[in-house]
Amino acid sequence: MRIAVISESFLPTVNGVTTSVCRVLDHLAATGHEAIVICPDASAPTEYAGFPVHQMPSIAYRQFPVGLPSPQVQRILTRFAPDVLHAASPFLLGAQGIAAANRLGVPSVAIYQTDVAGFARRNGLGMTSAIAWKYVRWVHDGADLTLVPSSASEYDLRSAGVHRLERWGRGVDLERYHPNNRRGRRARDLREQLSPDGELVVGYVGRIAPEKQVERLRSLKGMRDVHLAIVGDGPARSAVAAALRGVPTTWLGRLGGDDLAAAYAAFDLFVHTGSEETFGQTVQEAHASGIPVVAPRAGGPIDLVDHGTDGLLYPSGDDGALRAAVGMLVADTPLRLRMGEAGRRAVLGRSWDVVCDQLLRHYETVILDRVEAVQRFDIERAYS
Repeated sequence: MRIAVISESFLPTVNGVTTSVCRVLDHLAATGHEAIVICPDASAPTEYAGFPVHQMPSIAYRQFPVGLPSPQVQRILTRFAPDVLHAASPFLLGAQGIAAANRLGVPSVAIYQTDVAGFARRNGLGMTSAIAWKYVRWVHDGADLTLVPSSASEYDLRSAGVHRLERWGRGVDLERYHPNNRRGRRARDLREQLSPDGELVVGYVGRIAPEKQVERLRSLKGMRDVHLAIVGDGPARSAVAAALRGVPTTWLGRLGGDDLAAAYAAFDLFVHTGSEETFGQTVQEAHASGIPVVAPRAGGPIDLVDHGTDGLLYPSGDDGALRAAVGMLVADTPLRLRMGEAGRRAVLGRSWDVVCDQLLRHYETVILDRVEAVQRFDIERAYS
């Protein structure tokens, strides 16, 4: 197949959208398909996994490049003649890509990854929320199929009137994120830094931004023998650091690759704070690393955390319940270990190869459906 991937985010920006796009491209290369990438930001690489990358004009918003519509999009698609368009978290650039694909008779698959409703609620944008959902519906109605990562996001889209939905989650690197990493030098050295006196390490991994609600970890203040470790950076770091005064905390900054895997391995448990996640990739990485997860009963984590088996879900926005959940795991080592083992078992069938093979089947479905639709149209026209 020939796949055109149009993404609202790509390298050097690192986030969930970029990670999933890169994994998809890696799989396409490994399985012998052809692809191109269309993305914002002139600082993006010119190729990835052997596939050409086309950079579109963009503007900066909250440290992210936002792609702008450009006549180049249709010209690039026309030259490449893809069998299918993959639109990752479509907004401005992705919407243009879907529209261009429709003009060219190319089927498209849209990947929903942004919680519009949660963003609007958090910012008190009542009227703007309704307008945003109308735009989301317009964008996704243009695609042949929209893939949603969780039951929560499927509910949001169906409620907004978006149809043609299927579930598609995200994969996790089961080799990089592994309980055996605890015995590695990186993890042992980090553990000595974070827990010099035997403290239990509560870890957080993610962007430090308002929607991530990392400041809720202030609820751990005064908890004995607990040390907080935060991996990540972002525009809300100063505000979060102020909120966490009095909580023993080590800021590890942005980490990736083996350094990130070692950080997970140095944690005793993982806390996810945001209530607006459409999926929750760091939850999967924590489970793959063999540690239990504490997360709000909202968004993607509802599908990823089996409450009482591999972690604990607390009512969203209830800081007291967050503290109680962490305290329960801190106090019960056997329970913590059992939940960590259960988390590892839960993700064993979610490797990126498995998940990307599912995506290829979705591609094949929309291609076949488009061919059949054209054939039906030709037959109806012949008999009209």
